[in-house]
Amino acid sequence: MNYFFVTICTIFFSLTSIAAQEKIDKYIVGKGETVNQIAQKFNVTPYDIYKLNPDAQKGVKPNSVLLIPKGKGKTAEQPAKSAVKQQPKTHEVLPKETLFGIEKKYDVTDADLKKVNPDLEKLGLQVGQVLNIPSKNSPKTNIVAKSTVIYHTVLPKETKFSIAKKYDITIEELERKNPEIIPNLTIGYELLIKGTRPKAAPKTVVSETKEVPVKSLPAPKSEPVSYIDYTVKAKETFYSLSKQYGLTQQQLVDLNPGLSAGVQEGMVLKVPSKSNQIASSSAKQKVVLTKKNSNDKKILVLLLPFNIAKNGGDTISSNVNRLNNDKFLNMTLDFYAGALVAIDSAKQAGVTMDIKIFDSNEAKTTSNVGTIFSADDLANADAVVGPFYQTNVEKMANLLGQSNVPVISPLSKDAGNPTPNLYQSIVPASVLKTAMFDFLNTKQGNIIAVIDKKRETIRKYISESQKQVKIAPLIPTGGLNVEGFKSQLVKDKMNYIILETANTGMIKYTINAMVSVMAAYQVQLVILEPNETLDTDEISFENLTKLHLMYPSATRENNSPEAQIFMQSYRKKNKVNPSTFAIRGFDITFDTMMRLSQGKTYQETAETMITEQVENKFEYHKKEEGGYVNKGIYILYYDTDLTVKEAK
Repeated sequence: MNYFFVTICTIFFSLTSIAAQEKIDKYIVGKGETVNQIAQKFNVTPYDIYKLNPDAQKGVKPNSVLLIPKGKGKTAEQPAKSAVKQQPKTHEVLPKETLFGIEKKYDVTDADLKKVNPDLEKLGLQVGQVLNIPSKNSPKTNIVAKSTVIYHTVLPKETKFSIAKKYDITIEELERKNPEIIPNLTIGYELLIKGTRPKAAPKTVVSETKEVPVKSLPAPKSEPVSYIDYTVKAKETFYSLSKQYGLTQQQLVDLNPGLSAGVQEGMVLKVPSKSNQIASSSAKQKVVLTKKNSNDKKILVLLLPFNIAKNGGDTISSNVNRLNNDKFLNMTLDFYAGALVAIDSAKQAGVTMDIKIFDSNEAKTTSNVGTIFSADDLANADAVVGPFYQTNVEKMANLLGQSNVPVISPLSKDAGNPTPNLYQSIVPASVLKTAMFDFLNTKQGNIIAVIDKKRETIRKYISESQKQVKIAPLIPTGGLNVEGFKSQLVKDKMNYIILETANTGMIKYTINAMVSVMAAYQVQLVILEPNETLDTDEISFENLTKLHLMYPSATRENNSPEAQIFMQSYRKKNKVNPSTFAIRGFDITFDTMMRLSQGKTYQETAETMITEQVENKFEYHKKEEGGYVNKGIYILYYDTDLTVKEAK
C-alpha cells in the first residue's frame, strides 16, 4: 500500500532533493561558451563537469543546462558576502505596480510598509513615488547560487509580451524559465527572468489557523417552503432583499414578476416565511473550521500523478532534467507541497487524520485508479482528492459511487458527466459570466453592452437571457456609434458598460467615450472574461483604473495576515514563492480536512457551507443532472490607488 511517508518520502523526496544532496548547481550555457571556459569560471576541472554531464564531451550548445559541482570555489559572477547583505532601502513605483506586488517582492507586510511610508494611508500609491523599504526585509533577488538571479512579480494588466519586451527576452525564453505560465499568467506570480531558480524538495510548512464564515444558501427545493407577504421599505434593493431572504435576484423575480421593473418602496412581495428565515439566519453564523468537532478519526485520500514508473530514473542528470523539463511533474510536486502545508496546518489546529497518498500514475486517458481501488479499501475513506484528469476522476467517482465517498476534482476545468458523488472544485467559465450579471442586476444600474460584430454568441445570449441590458449601436463599418452610445446613458444611476470586443480601435473609442462623459455621468467598465487586448501597452492602464475596470474571478489577491504567514512560511521552507498550483494544493486539501472535522459528512458541509482559503472560495451547488459544482467567485475591480479590490 502506498502510504504517506513510505511512498512519497522514500521515492519522491529522493527525486526532488537529489541535486542538493550531491551539492550540485545548474548553469545555463551562454553563447560561444566552452566547457573549459565554464570550468575556469567555477574553479573546477572539465573532468568534474564531464562526470555530471557525459553528453558535454560532444560539445555544449547555448541555453543548454549543465550540472556544476558545488563548493569547489567562487564563480566570477558570485557576489561577495558583503554584497549579498546590502539591501535596497528605497523603491521607485513603476507604472502598473500595486501595493500587493511591492509587498510581495520585498517580503514586507502591509502594516510595516505603511509605517515607514505614512503618506500611503492618505494619498495611496502614486507612479514615480519613492518608497522606503523596512531594512529588516529584502527582495528575493538575493537567492543566488552561481549566477545572478533576477525575478519579476506579475502586476495587474501585464502580459507575457510586455514583460518579455521589458527585459529584452523572447516569450519562448520567458516560458522556458517559467513553465507554470504557459497556460496563463497569474497576478502576483514571481517570474524568473535571469539565472536559475532554486528547486527545493517540498517540505512541511506551518500555517496559522483560519476562521472562516459560513454563508447562507437557499433551502433545497425538496424541502417544503411556506411564504408570507412583505412590504418593501425605503432604500431597499435587490441586493439587500437577496441577503435578507437567502434568495438570488432571479428567484425573487420568479416569486414576484412585478420586480422585473425594479424594486420600489411599498411593493408587497412574496417571500419565505419566518421559520425559513430563522433557518437561513442560523446558517449565517461564523464557525471556526479549524476547530475539531468530531472525535472520529477521518480518512483522507490524495491521488496525485507522480508517475513514479515513468520518472524513476537512476541517474542524477536524468532526474534533474525531468524536473527541469516536465511541466506536469512540476505541477504535481507544487500541488503536493501545498498539500503538505495544509496537512501540517490542520495538525497545528488539532485536526489529525489518516492521510493516504497514492500515485495515480495517470495520463489524460489512462491511470491506475482501478488497481488502487481493487488493492485498497477506499470505500472506507471519508473523502478523495484527485486524480487530476477529468476522465480519471470520474472513473474513481464511479467506483466509489455505491459507498457515496465524495471525490473532489482539484484541477479539471471540464464540465464532466453527471456523477452524484463528484465535486468539481474549479469554477466553470459560464458561472463567472452569470455571476457578473447577477451582481450588476442587484445594483439596479443602467447596463449597456458594447459588442462587436464578431461576438454574435454573446450578443444572442444577452438579447435572450439578459433583456434588461441595452445593446450599444454600431456604425456600418462595425465601430461604436459614439453619439448613439451616449444617448443610452442615464443620469443619477451607475452606468455599467460591458465591453465585448478584442478590437483595439473599438476598445479605445469606448474607453475615450466613457472618459469624456465622466463629468456628467457615473460610468464603470465591465468585462465578463479575460481580455488580452486590454493587457497591451496600447490601452491606457490609467484609464482602466479611472473607469474602475470590473470583472469576475475564481481567485482573489489575499493580503491578509493569515495569507502573509502562509506565503512567508512557504518561502522559508521551499526557497521559492508558492506557485498557483501550490496554493491550489493547500486550499483544496485544507478545505477538505476542515470540512471533515466538523462532525458532518462532506456532502452536508457542501450543501450548507461557503468557505474561503488563501485564494479560492468553495461554494458548492448541487447540479440537477447529478454531482456538485463550485460557484465561489469574486467580483473584483481596479481602484485608482493601483490595487485590486472586491466589489460590494
